[in-house]
Amino acid sequence: QVQLVESGGGLVQAGGSLRLSCAASGGTFSRYTMGWFRQAPGTEREFVAAISWSASSTRYADSVKGRFTISRDNAKNTVYLQMNSLKPEDTAVYYCAATQSRSIWYQPHRYDYWGQGTQVTVSS
Repeated sequence: QVQLVESGGGLVQAGGSLRLSCAASGGTFSRYTMGWFRQAPGTEREFVAAISWSASSTRYADSVKGRFTISRDNAKNTVYLQMNSLKPEDTAVYYCAATQSRSIWYQPHRYDYWGQGTQVTVSS
């Protein structure tokens, strides 16, 4: 059983930056593909970014490509999401997720473990 805890959310002005962290425990972190998802009120949870277990592959949603960067530190059991040039439409609860699959998936149901989420609010 893997436990995931996100941190780093907050309130930021449009154009600003935040870095989210997700600390994992209870499993072999380096065996998991990791993803970030987000959910705004009244919407479905949507894919943001994902990174393979070895960090050799990354994927991004078109809406964040060029602005967000996902990375991981397997020695620290942590995955990060660096968010730059933030826009009001990036406002959402951001969730970290893990899957034992070696493939990168975009669908939330492909992920086995989830964190509790961290709120990101971007003001205009």
